[in-house]
Amino acid sequence: MTEQQSVNVQRGVEIAVPLNKLKKSQDNARKRGHSAADVETLAASIAAKGMLQPPTVAPEYDANGNETGSYLVTIGEGRRLALVLLAKRRQISKTTLVRCLLDGDSDAFEVSLDENVTRFAMHPADQFEAFKELSERRNWSAEEIAIRFGIGAPLVRQRLRLGAVSPPLLAHYRDGGLTLEQLMAFAVCEDHARQERVHASLSYNRSPQYIRRIMTEHEVEAQDRRARFVGANAYSAAGGRIRRDLFVEDDGGWFEDVDLLDRLAIEKLETLAEALKRREGWKWVEAHLDYPQAHGLKRVYPVAFEPDEEAQVRLSGLSEEYDAILAACGESENFTPEQSARLEEIDAILDEASIPIYAEEDRTRAGVFVALDWDGKARIERGFLKPDAMMCDPTTEEASDLHERPSAQEEAKNVATRALSDRLVADLTAHRTAALRDRLALDPEAAFVTALHTQVLQTFYRGEDESCLELRATITALDGYAADYRASVAGRAIEARHEGWSVLLPEDADELWKALLTLHAGERASLFAHCVSLTLNAVKVVGRMRRSLAHADVLAAHLGLDMTTYWQATPQSYFSHVSKAQILETVREALSPETAERLEGLKKEAMAQAATELLGSEGWLPPLLKGAAVPPA
Repeated sequence: MTEQQSVNVQRGVEIAVPLNKLKKSQDNARKRGHSAADVETLAASIAAKGMLQPPTVAPEYDANGNETGSYLVTIGEGRRLALVLLAKRRQISKTTLVRCLLDGDSDAFEVSLDENVTRFAMHPADQFEAFKELSERRNWSAEEIAIRFGIGAPLVRQRLRLGAVSPPLLAHYRDGGLTLEQLMAFAVCEDHARQERVHASLSYNRSPQYIRRIMTEHEVEAQDRRARFVGANAYSAAGGRIRRDLFVEDDGGWFEDVDLLDRLAIEKLETLAEALKRREGWKWVEAHLDYPQAHGLKRVYPVAFEPDEEAQVRLSGLSEEYDAILAACGESENFTPEQSARLEEIDAILDEASIPIYAEEDRTRAGVFVALDWDGKARIERGFLKPDAMMCDPTTEEASDLHERPSAQEEAKNVATRALSDRLVADLTAHRTAALRDRLALDPEAAFVTALHTQVLQTFYRGEDESCLELRATITALDGYAADYRASVAGRAIEARHEGWSVLLPEDADELWKALLTLHAGERASLFAHCVSLTLNAVKVVGRMRRSLAHADVLAAHLGLDMTTYWQATPQSYFSHVSKAQILETVREALSPETAERLEGLKKEAMAQAATELLGSEGWLPPLLKGAAVPPA
């Protein structure tokens, strides 16, 4: 054979064989072929560094026992395929000479088996640190390393980030003290001191999700409503930094400067509020990050408005045009630039037409709250009256004087009281209080209306809860615990119910008692139930023990609460917030081990969606939302 060299090697001689004379050996113990990705990796390595380890070959014989001139590759089939790939790409010729080790005396199958069984892969930590060394000492970019080793640049960046983890933590990983998933969680932050502090603080909960949350506890996720409202570009332009997690796809990272993010969000809300004030003529506007729950202000409401026939025809035509554009694009929603522009134009016109119309006199004494809603959009609530505007119509000073001037009877009582000592006044009114308590206890209906009056004052009239009952209604805002609860079945029902009662109740708190007496018993009971329901708090907060949670379980059983009518597990509500292992365990328990096995190879996002589709019709609930056992009465 031409250019054949013979040298002493460990198991044979080294020869040079043309690439087109190398063939796959049928005695290769590896029956599962090399993947395309593996071949690409080997090809990139050979192209960059040459053949580092020559394949082992044996002569091919024909049926008569004569050599054919070709050689069978007993060790190194992957390298042969990589060379063939390079030849197909014309990076080398088909007759390129390949250094090979000739080993014709050994059992080819045993040699192949030994090669695959006794090989020892380097520890991943060694690989991470080696990639880091290439980057730092040779100044190679992730793209250059990727080309030389035939892997993707994103994967290289991940390995570089892992190689940059604190050396003590890498040592723990190398010794088996940390899993790869835990190491990836620590790598979300590049601060070695912080990594080591968090590692030292871990106790029983060492899950990657918990580690990642602690590592980023002073930052804001990109999916947070503030981040979505401000936008990554505006935040970055203002000097904010975004920390990216290289090991989670499309998560958007974390916004590191929370104070800056809050400031940008409130500034954007204030800009919207001021524009709204100028455009619609309100007396005041206030911008808040959180909608001021239980503010207790009375409201004025839009006047009835019906567009004229010509305007109605125009709006109907625009709606039909909008629907036609959507129908033409189908589910793909691949709109042309012209279609997108037209849809935005129609949206703006329809939104303008849907803005509620308020009487001018109401706008001159009422105001608007502009807040950041759970979905990262501005929430506009119009028509609120502050206490000074609720006392009377401010357009006439005479009305204000009449409102503040006490009646003749009240004035006489005040004069008589001023003649008595404070001690005697307290003594007499204590006896009157005792008498009132006795009479009220004998009249259940009056007691009910009095308690209802107190609850309504505290729920709907801020600063005017001048009830003689010392009942206090504490209403805990749920937005801080579940940002999207307003969009839930329960949230929408509560908002609609509250809005309905706001319309029916009088604007002036002084008129409330009379108004309650005009309601029939069923209406009063419904209003009382609404006010009482808003004081219920069964939120479980980590680190806070509340014995009242047990009572909430009893109440839920008494009410026959079925959470499947209020809540459904989706990627947003549940599965994206738990680990892949927890998703698989949920599917395994709810359906079958076989179903769970079918999901094992999926990425987190795909697995969460698949679990939603599988369990959506099953009415599955996490244990925390299932009914609790109630002790017998």
